[in-house]
Amino acid sequence: MIEFDTRPNRDAEVALVGRSNVGKSTLMRELTGHSFDTGGKPGVTRSPNHYDWAPEDFVITDLPGFGFMSGVDEDLREEIKTEIVHYLEEYADNVLVAVLVVDGKSVIDIIDRHSGPDEIPYDVEMFHFLRDLDVPTVVAVNKMDKVDDEDERLDALCDRLGLYPPWKQWQDTIAPISAKRGQLEPLHEAVRSHLHEQERDDLFKFF
Repeated sequence: MIEFDTRPNRDAEVALVGRSNVGKSTLMRELTGHSFDTGGKPGVTRSPNHYDWAPEDFVITDLPGFGFMSGVDEDLREEIKTEIVHYLEEYADNVLVAVLVVDGKSVIDIIDRHSGPDEIPYDVEMFHFLRDLDVPTVVAVNKMDKVDDEDERLDALCDRLGLYPPWKQWQDTIAPISAKRGQLEPLHEAVRSHLHEQERDDLFKFF
């Protein structure tokens, strides 16, 4: 059973979205200093993890992973994806920033493998979906400590997302990070730039 109705009553939200196994839970832990029960298998997170601070009107949400998950049948995968889409549509006005987490090492291969006349890769689709909702979106390119040709890889990602390379002109949108190593500075800066535009400098202390 997928439960998406656990959201605390908070106006301001930062939402993490992305495939299973890209390091969303690790990133959530780094951002909040709090461990979440994610289960040992990918795709075990079936409902959103919310983390809020009692006096603050603010919540960080880690949405379940979408896309292929071993041991999860296609109907359930589609159901999870549909629920994520509904959630984002419902709270689009509350989400100050969406963070689309991708695996820097594999994202280009995955996108290319699923690009065809009848197929839009999930990551690309989600990026455009969020932008269509007018939700400021940062792509957190995780596991960059495992990537040798960083600039080349990030330029290729921009190209796939419909952003003109070089990636360095998109630093409020593309944030290379390594969550496991706690290297999140580009993400903090990107998120802050969007918070600032929405006059929410009061939330800088969380990033």
